[in-house]
Amino acid sequence: MKQASSNSELVYGPQANKTFSGALGSFFAEQCPQIGGDLARQALVNAIFKMVTDFFPETSHLRPGQTTWVTMSKDEKSSYGKSIAQSRLVSVVIDIIAKDDALERQNGKKVIDMRQDACARICKQVYEQGGCITLAELSLILKTTQDTISRYIYAWEKEHNEILPRRGTIHDMGPTLTHKKIIIESLFIDRKSVQQTSRETFHSYDAIQRYIGTFKKVLLCFRKKLSKEEISAATGHTPKLIQQYLDLIDEFQTRGINIEQIENYDATIEPHYNTNPPNQS
Repeated sequence: MKQASSNSELVYGPQANKTFSGALGSFFAEQCPQIGGDLARQALVNAIFKMVTDFFPETSHLRPGQTTWVTMSKDEKSSYGKSIAQSRLVSVVIDIIAKDDALERQNGKKVIDMRQDACARICKQVYEQGGCITLAELSLILKTTQDTISRYIYAWEKEHNEILPRRGTIHDMGPTLTHKKIIIESLFIDRKSVQQTSRETFHSYDAIQRYIGTFKKVLLCFRKKLSKEEISAATGHTPKLIQQYLDLIDEFQTRGINIEQIENYDATIEPHYNTNPPNQS
């Protein structure tokens, strides 16, 4: 029995190595012997094989209008000066053309509305597959400018009162008035917890806390009747940022919201909460 098993290994063992991984291992053993022993080479082969699988998925299942796209991982931590070469990337599948686009256009849906919906759809699809797309990427995919994409997203978020997941929101880069409005309303008007707001707006726990702190400071200064310039000096924030918060306060007052009650309200924090950013731990 032992000899039969030995013969089988001799005959069929080499066949099991006739794979991409086997060829890659042989290449490293012959051309890059300095890498180390079999275990070190096998770890490298496994890593490369996984990258090939991730970045070159089977495309036979793609529908018309779909394509693959490579973008930054949503779990990647952003930092000043960090390049794409230093960041983790993921491959995703996106719908450039949705299956209902032709029918909706036939029924009279405006092109600008379809483009806004396309931005929202792609942002969500990329996020659901572990990535976070940028305005620059969207401008390439949809063949337009970043400024136009920014306007599409701003209009969509304003209409739906929802923040779209993209690099600017997930990694807390370039927050806009729309984000401030949605986040502050969620916390102080809808009385949602910090954690729920963090999850729904794709902002980290720390980012939500910064919004709360800044808004509270500006509101306090506003009620003391300080000017924009005085509030800027007192809080250390730019006049432009202060004006955004003042505009928000003015909107609340116009809507009949009691500003004093907001000032005295503390945003709720769920107990036993992990303060890592949502989906980034």
